[in-house]
Amino acid sequence: MRLRIITVGARQPAWVDGAVADYLKRFRNPWRAELVELEAVPRTGGRSADAALEREGERVLAALRERERVVLLDETGKSLSTRELAARLETLASSSPDVALLIGGADGHAPAVRARAVESWSLSKMTLPHGLARVMLIEQLYRAFSLSQGHPYHRD
Repeated sequence: MRLRIITVGARQPAWVDGAVADYLKRFRNPWRAELVELEAVPRTGGRSADAALEREGERVLAALRERERVVLLDETGKSLSTRELAARLETLASSSPDVALLIGGADGHAPAVRARAVESWSLSKMTLPHGLARVMLIEQLYRAFSLSQGHPYHRD
């Protein structure tokens, strides 16, 4: 399975970059994971939030590969336990080994991006800082990977 985490917003604190890099290098075959960072559109100079969101959506859509199954990360998405996440990823992998997980910018996801997604997942009902969402997502993906490989990373 090939996982691409596509995020809007490139600059993160060193602790976020370090944690994400650490988890990314832990993945082994048959899973691969990578992070794709897209610049956020500035909300200055008279540009409306809607216009910025639309432009960010265009960037996200351009970064997607045709064969990728797209999953939005959104506070209104479906909440999954770690074991449910692992099972869901295995199911997605059986229909398409390429999955893109999207973390939107300050204003979320553009309607065109939402239309491209096959489903939406929530890391929390709370609004999370962008960097924390990245770290939580990659850590949970690693737990799912570990479970799929029979490793006892997850404790009940």
